Amino acid sequence: MKATKQLLDEIIELSPQAEKIIVQPASSLLHVPVSLQGETDLEPLLKNALAFAEEKLDEIVSLKAVFGSAAVPSLFTENEQSLNALSAAPVRNRLNVRSQVEQALQQPAERQNEFDVRRVKQEQKWQLPLLPTTTIGSFPQTKEVRSARQKWRKGEWSTEQYDQYIQSEIDKWIRIQEEIGLDVLVHGEFERTDMVEFFGEKLPGFAFTRGGWVQSYGTRCVKPPIIYGDVEFGQPMTVKETEYAQTLTQKPVKGMLTGPITILNWSFVRTDIPRKYVAYQIALALREEVEALERAGIEMIQVDEPALREGLPLKREEWQEYLDWAVNAFRISTSSVQDTTQIHTHMCYCEFQDIIDSIQALDADVISIETSRSHGELISSFEEQTYPLGIGLGVYDIHSPRVPSKEEMLSLIERALEVLDPQLFWINPDCGLKTRGQEETVAALSHMVSAAETYREKVTSNSLKVK
Repeated sequence: MKATKQLLDEIIELSPQAEKIIVQPASSLLHVPVSLQGETDLEPLLKNALAFAEEKLDEIVSLKAVFGSAAVPSLFTENEQSLNALSAAPVRNRLNVRSQVEQALQQPAERQNEFDVRRVKQEQKWQLPLLPTTTIGSFPQTKEVRSARQKWRKGEWSTEQYDQYIQSEIDKWIRIQEEIGLDVLVHGEFERTDMVEFFGEKLPGFAFTRGGWVQSYGTRCVKPPIIYGDVEFGQPMTVKETEYAQTLTQKPVKGMLTGPITILNWSFVRTDIPRKYVAYQIALALREEVEALERAGIEMIQVDEPALREGLPLKREEWQEYLDWAVNAFRISTSSVQDTTQIHTHMCYCEFQDIIDSIQALDADVISIETSRSHGELISSFEEQTYPLGIGLGVYDIHSPRVPSKEEMLSLIERALEVLDPQLFWINPDCGLKTRGQEETVAALSHMVSAAETYREKVTSNSLKVK
């Protein structure tokens, strides 16, 4: 507030018609929460340093009241004191976190070997068929799942009751996946709400509001966490459920994490240090989670980055700098594993053609991309530029309840394999299946597996004819 008044005073000095100056927000308040009034759970240290829409409007009124005056209202002094208190707080000054970031930046974030070497080791380890089938991570979050979570949060269920319920859902969906015939399974993410909130709740340095909802797009609203302190690893966040799922099957179960850039871009982020350093802190915390999964025997790990592209600066000339540190953050979180551990990632909500080099630079062993609504455009980009790593282009749109036919999916697979290497191609839906129902999910995945099997038979038949 004090700095804003100083800026306003400078503008007044330069303006020949100060009486015509209008004081207003720099942008729409659409994407900030409405009010701090109901935020009774926030620590006073943080709450006193925040301003949502109503508080920002109050600040504008206060600025107008001292327009052209040397007076400094008590609100300004209180605001400055609150910001100074937060700046000096231990949560913002974790020296061990700062040291870890500096150490990480002193060495390149690289896997032990290049992809071609890792690929051979992974093929020997996993023995997957041509065109392996998998899903993106989540399965239907039914009203029963949501009800169970609410009962637990309200204290109506004990943690033991809730854990037993989650395990029963994992049991059911591991069995369903095996019956469908998927090659690589997932535990289903029934214990998770939002893909960022789930991790933020478990990472020191994050805070959550009660009513801090903002519009995302259309009628969809989200409640972003607030990154206000140095972020560090607390304890394993996903190992329990994933390890349990792996005990139920001989097939590989993927560990599922949200990547550092998506957590960053879908949160309200502190502004006292550069965003890239916040990303590196998150990446280091996620690296510990990746290593914990690997130690637990989970050696396929998916680190999703659906929000990578939407963090691009408005100015095109600033894109590369952002992409460089974003890619580095991802690699920090994933590069410490063994060659045989297969790193997956997933992207959606974006046009990929103009950042394909950065996507390749992530060095993920397998990337799955949402493409069913723009399949032809992305295929065209691969006609111009070879993609040399594992890749799965979504073969059906999960945003619709419609169940596509096997023939439709087979057509998309055949079109993709005109420009992509079948030995590196994976078959998967566009995105997670959290919003879909069980019946349509089972039907669509069954068609998907059947399409993959048909293509495998076609390849085998053609190879026999050649012989």
